[in-house]
Amino acid sequence: MIRHIVFFTVPDRAKLEEVRSGLSILTAIPHARLLEIGTNVKTDQLGTEIDLVVYGEFDDEAALAAYKAHPNYQHSIERVRPLREMRIAADYETTIAIREPF
Repeated sequence: MIRHIVFFTVPDRAKLEEVRSGLSILTAIPHARLLEIGTNVKTDQLGTEIDLVVYGEFDDEAALAAYKAHPNYQHSIERVRPLREMRIAADYETTIAIREPF
């Protein structure tokens, strides 16, 4: 399984809900096992820069690629990109993720 995590910052707080709405379009794409759009509650003492998080789980790289090729993905980008500042994405394969000390 592939986990897909994307962090966003929104410099204009008045636009936060508009960005959330634009990201919510992604939840209608059928290729994810799970897709969530979360708002950072900013409880970490050292890092409160991130405003929104997209978290997705995909069966494999093909499912993630199909998700990114879906028209809703581009539609979301078109709505969100002008309003967000930073975007950081990471994808990783859960079968080779470290789950205990070695």
